[in-house]
Amino acid sequence: MRTEPIQERSAARVDALLDAAAAVVDEIGFDRLTTAMVAERADASIGTVYRYFPDRIALLQGLRERAIARYRLAVVSRLEEVSPPTWLGAVDCAIDAFVSMYRTESGFRIIRFADDERGNVDGDEFTSETEEFAAALAEVLVHDYGLPEGEELVFRLGIAIEIGDALVSRAFVGGGDGDEKYIDEARAVIGAYLARYYN
Repeated sequence: MRTEPIQERSAARVDALLDAAAAVVDEIGFDRLTTAMVAERADASIGTVYRYFPDRIALLQGLRERAIARYRLAVVSRLEEVSPPTWLGAVDCAIDAFVSMYRTESGFRIIRFADDERGNVDGDEFTSETEEFAAALAEVLVHDYGLPEGEELVFRLGIAIEIGDALVSRAFVGGGDGDEKYIDEARAVIGAYLARYYN
């Protein structure tokens, strides 16, 4: 009976630590992040940090995983809000959600540069995350817009995700609301690439 409140408290502590890590990343970058900085920002002991995250790499991994999970929820929310009439509109919703997360979600930049930080992790993990999201988006496009089901669609959506990640990430190198030229180009390149196969 007491397990749920304990789990909720633990989840709240983890979120508070990740919020602190995100704030530090936004201020000074991921490469200078330390567990001590996170403890200070979260007003927690260093022991509390180590209880959930044994080192800075684990912190960055946790922040990255949370950001990806929130992005996926943002895509679903955007699709429900807009109800786009075409598959290309649905893809645009995914791009909109990505741009919005960059603008509003503290620490969201970790999605891209955590790859280099975690050199000790097999690169297949990152490939599988792209493939998982591509597969989830493919389900929507097949079910709601009649695109042909299969591995080719997942592969091409994976390519589109890589393109979007590169261009949108580049748009936010200087911070702020992002360079619209790169964001517009991401839409144009992704749309043209997918339209070669599905229009």
